[in-house]
Amino acid sequence: MARPVWSGSITFGMVSIPVALYSAVQHHEIRFNQFERGTSDRVRYKRVNERTGEEVDYADIVKGHDIGGGDYVVVEQDELAEIAPGKSRTLEISTFVEQDEIDPVYIQNSYYVAPSSDESATPYAVLCAALAESGRAGIATFVMHNKEHLALIRAAGAVLVLETMLFADEVREPESTLPRLPEPPAKGKQVSMAVDLINTMTGSWRPADYRDTYTERVEELIEAKRRGEEVTTSTEPQQASEPGDLLTALRESVESARRDRGRAKPDADLSEASKAELTRLARELDIPGRSRMNRDELADAVADAQKAAA
Repeated sequence: MARPVWSGSITFGMVSIPVALYSAVQHHEIRFNQFERGTSDRVRYKRVNERTGEEVDYADIVKGHDIGGGDYVVVEQDELAEIAPGKSRTLEISTFVEQDEIDPVYIQNSYYVAPSSDESATPYAVLCAALAESGRAGIATFVMHNKEHLALIRAAGAVLVLETMLFADEVREPESTLPRLPEPPAKGKQVSMAVDLINTMTGSWRPADYRDTYTERVEELIEAKRRGEEVTTSTEPQQASEPGDLLTALRESVESARRDRGRAKPDADLSEASKAELTRLARELDIPGRSRMNRDELADAVADAQKAAA
């Protein structure tokens, strides 16, 4: 069972709900130590004075901020501690916003929010249901790990999810970041063909369909070397295609995607497909009477059409 990373209370208006936060993610991470080649000797790093080369005790190290010209402002640890945010246990919602107002570029980390006790389960469920029904999310601030965070609280089924966010001045504007801004919005046949390609490639979001293949290959490499096996790699880097006529490339891509859709969609996938996706497949396969079919009828008709096309 996971341990909470923060505990306190969500407050909005006069309501207070004791809750705990649990990390919603588990990053793939393979740890390596460093060794001198040809030995089993670990490589360690030391804190040294760059002028004298002598090791410096941790207690004698202070922080300094570069102010230019080779000058620094030295800041003591106790000075930082004095202005650090207090260990607040309140997650205060200041406003509610439409969820689609939040640009994903502001999102940092995700946490599940859980009621801390049986008594807080009812107000927790009420807030969750109210957020789901309204389609809104709460904007809050709170302190975690001695740092003030901006956060978004939203409903995800019967669970509340908190996502820490960047502050406005932490997000770069395209105008100050990109070396060259795109031309004015495109239009015409190329856009229409690109929309056709997007529609043809549209499917349902299934997170389990995507895997971290690099981590898997690293794990396989480590296991093979542990067994003393010779390791060979045969994967060649994918070559970038030469730029050509955009309209022709889009048209050929649409035709290829349609052929792949007709051939590659196994029957098992249809059991998980939404009615909207089945309707799209039926339209691509030109199944007659599709507009009058329910979801199960669409699934059967698409499966039959795919078998006939195989």
